[in-house]
Amino acid sequence: MIPITRPCVGEEEAAAAAEAVRSGWLSQGARVQEFERAVAAYVGARHAIATSNCTTALHLALVAAGIGPGDEVICPSFSFIATANAIVHAGATPVFVDIEPRSYNIDASLIEARITPRTRAIMPVDQIGLAADLCAVQEIAHRRGLRVVEDAAPALGATVGEARVGALSEFTCFSFHPRKSITTGEGGVITTDDEQAAELLRRLRSHAASTSDLARHVSGAVEIEEYRELGYNCRMTDIQAAIGIVQMRKLDQILAERRRLAQRYAALLAGVPQVETPFEPAGRQHTYQSYCIRLRCRRPRSEIMAELAAQGIATRRGVMAIHLEPYYRARFPDVSLPVTELATAETLLLPLFAGMTDAEQECVVAALQRALG
Repeated sequence: MIPITRPCVGEEEAAAAAEAVRSGWLSQGARVQEFERAVAAYVGARHAIATSNCTTALHLALVAAGIGPGDEVICPSFSFIATANAIVHAGATPVFVDIEPRSYNIDASLIEARITPRTRAIMPVDQIGLAADLCAVQEIAHRRGLRVVEDAAPALGATVGEARVGALSEFTCFSFHPRKSITTGEGGVITTDDEQAAELLRRLRSHAASTSDLARHVSGAVEIEEYRELGYNCRMTDIQAAIGIVQMRKLDQILAERRRLAQRYAALLAGVPQVETPFEPAGRQHTYQSYCIRLRCRRPRSEIMAELAAQGIATRRGVMAIHLEPYYRARFPDVSLPVTELATAETLLLPLFAGMTDAEQECVVAALQRALG
C-alpha cells in the first residue's frame, strides 16, 4: 500500500528523543525553548509558544485575543473540524464563510457581509498549505477593529511575497501532526510579535502558573508560583521538542522535495481531462501538505477511492465541509455554502511525502487513470 503520507523521520530523531529521555527532563523544558526559538527565527516572528497540538494553539490564541462567550469568529467551513472546534471551546460562535473555488481558501470578498456587532475576530485557514489572501483579511480586520487568528496548521514554510506565514498575522498557529511537512508526533506552535500576549500564552498553556518549572529549576532560589488566571494544560514535552529541533533543520529540504513531487504530479496529470490539479496564485508559495486534485467526472468519488484502495493506493477526501458534519449541522441547520459543498464533494487527496519515489508516484497516477476509466 502506498500511504497518503509518511513522516520524514529517522535515526537522528530517534537519537534526539532518546537523549531527552536519558536527560531525566521529559516535560516542557530547555528543548521546548530551543524548538520555539528555531520556529520563531524561521518564520520571522518575535515569539513562538509551543503547545500540545494545533487545536490547543488555536484555542489559546483566541483566549489571548480576548475572544469568549457571546463573540463571533468568522472562518471558512472548508477545513479540518478543529478550526471551528477551537472557536466553540473558547465559548464563541463560528460564522462560516464560503471559499474561493480555486484556492479553497476563505473568500475575502464575502467576509464583510458576515460581520455583525458580535464579530470579534477572523480566522483564515491556509488550506492544505496555501496561504489565504492574508492581505485582504488583514485590511478588513484593521478597518473593522477585528483580531486575526490564522489557522496555518499545514503551512509552515508557506510564503506570501517575500514573507513567511507566521509573521503576517497577530497570531498564527501551526501543527506538527505526522500529516504535516515536519512532525513532533503531536504538537503545535503559536507565533506572534505581541510581547504581552506571548507572556500570557506561556502562562495559560501551563495552568497559568506565574513561573515555569524550568525557570524555578534554574533560578537556584525558592520561588512559589501563583495562578492569577484560569489556565490549561497544553504543554509540549521535551521529547517532542527534541524531535522537532531535528526536523526544523530538515524543513527546507523536505519542502523542496514536496514541491518537486507536486510539480511532477502536475506534469503526469496534465493529459488527464477528468483531473484538475492544484492552483497556486502568483506571489504565494504552497507547502503541499497534501496533493489535492479535483475530479471532473460523473463517477462518485467514493467509487474512485475504493478502486484506488483495491490497487494499493491510499487516498483521503479533500477537506470536509464543517457545517455539514452532524454536530454543526444541528447547530446551524440553515447554513448553505455552495462553493464549499461542491469542493467537498469533488476533491481528493493523493499520496505525497518526502521520500516518495518516482515509481510510486507513477503507480498512483496509473491507478487513478484506470479508476477514471
